[in-house]
Amino acid sequence: MRIDAHQHFWQYNSTEYDWINEQMSLLRRDFLPADLQPLLLENDISGCVAVQARQSLEETHWLLSLAQQHQQILGVVGWIDLSSEQLPSQLDSLQGNPWLKGFRHVLQGEAELNFMLQPAFIRGIECLAERGYSYDILVHAGQLPQVCELVKKLPKMQLVIDHIAKPDIAERHWQDWAEHMLELGQHQHLYCKVSGLVTEANWQSWNAADIEPYLAHVLQAFGAKRLMFGSDWPVCQVAASYSESLALVEQFITRKCPEQLAAVMGGNAAEFYALNS
Repeated sequence: MRIDAHQHFWQYNSTEYDWINEQMSLLRRDFLPADLQPLLLENDISGCVAVQARQSLEETHWLLSLAQQHQQILGVVGWIDLSSEQLPSQLDSLQGNPWLKGFRHVLQGEAELNFMLQPAFIRGIECLAERGYSYDILVHAGQLPQVCELVKKLPKMQLVIDHIAKPDIAERHWQDWAEHMLELGQHQHLYCKVSGLVTEANWQSWNAADIEPYLAHVLQAFGAKRLMFGSDWPVCQVAASYSESLALVEQFITRKCPEQLAAVMGGNAAEFYALNS
């Protein structure tokens, strides 16, 4: 199976999606399963993992309802308040839903760098581990020192870094990001999504040569068996089409380790998110 391990759906409104600025105005509309399905078919993708874009339980329930209606959605990464005292009971209410695979918090939006290191937040992630859920780590490169501390504190659960931790590819920032990713790659239970790459490059003038050093580095740090392709559709469209985002990863892996192409383009995601169960 070829699987898109990271994409989003939304019904647009300016209040809940205030991060969509003027430069991203083409995203100011609804993006729903019917919009994605032709792109999956065109690119021979069997299905996708729908990832939260709003920080509410309503978002989690909405994505699960979409998954129930659309076969292309193989799994859901939802949101839940990990610091809440009600977390166990809220997880109880979701237990048994076959599409719910994990959770994510928009850590990149937290002004306090140590937000993720608060004891209550860490206990929340540990609670996910006890229930068999995964956790997506959404951060920018400046938060990687804290991520290194966070991962040391977490059990051997399924963890994945989204968007290769969002290095500033447009400005060619490298050293700190590269060193921290090598450190993180030593944790064998931590995976990395090769997603969101084009949106960290220059939207108007990026080319594969700008991005491939970053791909090569995460391949070195994590190995192909812990990388998974994600389109980050529809956000990717500010800089590239769905097909261009996919080809960037697929062509790179084909050149560097063709024997692992099937794993990166779907097999790893199926295993990580338990998409067959």
